[in-house]
Amino acid sequence: MIAVENVSVSFGGVKALGEVSFEVPAGQICGVIGPNGAGKTTLFDVVSGLRRPSSGSVRLGDRDVTDVPAVRRARAGVRRTFQRTQVFGRLTVADNVLAAMEWRGGGGGLPADLVAWPARRAREGERRRRVDEVLDLCGLADLRDAYAATLPIGRRRLVELARALADRPEVLLLDEPTSGLDGDQTARLKEIIAALDTTVLLVEHDMGFVMDTCDRLIVLDLGKVIATGTPAEIRDDPSVRAAYLG
Repeated sequence: MIAVENVSVSFGGVKALGEVSFEVPAGQICGVIGPNGAGKTTLFDVVSGLRRPSSGSVRLGDRDVTDVPAVRRARAGVRRTFQRTQVFGRLTVADNVLAAMEWRGGGGGLPADLVAWPARRAREGERRRRVDEVLDLCGLADLRDAYAATLPIGRRRLVELARALADRPEVLLLDEPTSGLDGDQTARLKEIIAALDTTVLLVEHDMGFVMDTCDRLIVLDLGKVIATGTPAEIRDDPSVRAAYLG
């Protein structure tokens, strides 16, 4: 589903990524790990379309998306969460999730919507039902009418997750998803990810979570891939232990 080939990114004279290559098959849960400064978030920026690589290519399925902007990738099924929570603070939890589907139409008062009122109303009903589904999945149903800005960071992260899931993504990128979560929320997150019928690429420092959740791991160090394999293989890899696990 995801194919990154010889991707490099440079900031001035500093190379953040150097000829990074890997593939993530459809439906796989793949973790990206490595020490701070290894290039993990830069890699996510490249895959999601927020940053164009200095060289190399990115493919989603059979399509080369190296030059495709982030908005078009999102509409093609690539959704992402970030290290820093980015909720719409002045919207309710339900409306934060609903916003992910707004691009499909059905929420406005344009003449075309008014002429097609019955169809628009049916579409809006479908969107609202989907919001209820993902809020229940993420344990947020009782907070649907709360304003996102009033929530603690763990709940805001779950709102972001719900928003990313609302439009049924084909590829889900999760950047440090357990940050700010308590033990119960982390356990719920693990269950949610395991139940998804989508391709997941996640960056995470909680090694217990990574080892228990991921099918496969990619290890970055100083912008280069130093190892790939199953969690068990990565745990026993001497180069990984020297660079990261200790």
